[in-house]
Amino acid sequence: MKIYLASASPRRRELLMQIGLEFEVLVSNVQEKITAVEPGKVVEELSEQKAMDVFHSIDESEEEILVIGADTVVAAGSSILGKPAGLKDAAEMLGMLSGNTHQVYTGVTLCYRNAGKVQIKTFHEMTKVTFYPMSDKEISRYVSSQDCMDKAGAYGIQGFCARYIKGIEGDYNNVVGLPVGRLYQEAKEFLGE
Repeated sequence: MKIYLASASPRRRELLMQIGLEFEVLVSNVQEKITAVEPGKVVEELSEQKAMDVFHSIDESEEEILVIGADTVVAAGSSILGKPAGLKDAAEMLGMLSGNTHQVYTGVTLCYRNAGKVQIKTFHEMTKVTFYPMSDKEISRYVSSQDCMDKAGAYGIQGFCARYIKGIEGDYNNVVGLPVGRLYQEAKEFLGE
């Protein structure tokens, strides 16, 4: 069986390698459309769009394939935060997160095909993250590092921003970008394990 990751994220690649999966990366070019409002449904919708886009791009002659699509957002109060549009946007996001608890949602879609039979599974994982208060100077320093730019909520828990994390409740890997423990459990039937 061939496994494909429908994501350009280097963090998702590292997490899949960490759990011993061999895969290829095929990045989705789908125009994302959000119809849901609840964060868990939003990430499920987006992960499914990405996975299905890649799934349909793979030649039918490949009999057994598994495509993994994922999307992550941060929910702070009534706001859903994706990747920041620029440094000002990133600073505003971090200001919202400073001294507060927010939720990180990652949606995952598994598209499996074997001998013409297709199965699709979509789920999401949620982790609560609490930030220590950040001063304007600290926010400015972090934003100027550019580490905030390609990450939902304008931060990466695994990098420099770890100094502002007071605690988490749930799956750490989910905050990095992929709940690999849950993914493996959900994919076991396709992996033959």
